[in-house]
Amino acid sequence: MRAIFNRWGGLAWLVVCVMALSGCALGRVEPGMTRDEVLSRLGTPGRVVPLGAGARLQYSGQPGARQATMVDLDAAGRVVQARQVLNAPDFARIEPGKWTRQDVELAFGPPAYVDRVASWPYDILTYRWFEVVDLFFWVYLDQNNVVQRAHQGMEFYRDD
Repeated sequence: MRAIFNRWGGLAWLVVCVMALSGCALGRVEPGMTRDEVLSRLGTPGRVVPLGAGARLQYSGQPGARQATMVDLDAAGRVVQARQVLNAPDFARIEPGKWTRQDVELAFGPPAYVDRVASWPYDILTYRWFEVVDLFFWVYLDQNNVVQRAHQGMEFYRDD
């Protein structure tokens, strides 16, 4: 019985790995690809925003997923870069007092939630992301939609 499990378990594991790798290849976006090639691989973006002479295709998994991929296209509609932006180095680029809500949403896509709390009278943009553990990133806006502060926090789950 153990030999059968090892043989079939190993085969099943191999099939899962091959499927995962082929899925990664199908979703891969490379510089130089056309907009149509991106759309055929990733589908319709959640948002398309102007970016200089080109455009940014925003593929956000918010609120459920913890990724947001930005695909930047040049004026000819070819990929300049594509990357997952919900990470510590990208969040660290936010400059309180300088960045606006528009800057934040251009860089990271739409937030998972827009919240308000008793200790802050204006909108708080909430992004869900993952780095070793599930995290939140909060961006506090003032009445003029200018970032006043931003920080991360852990996402806790209740087992009730």
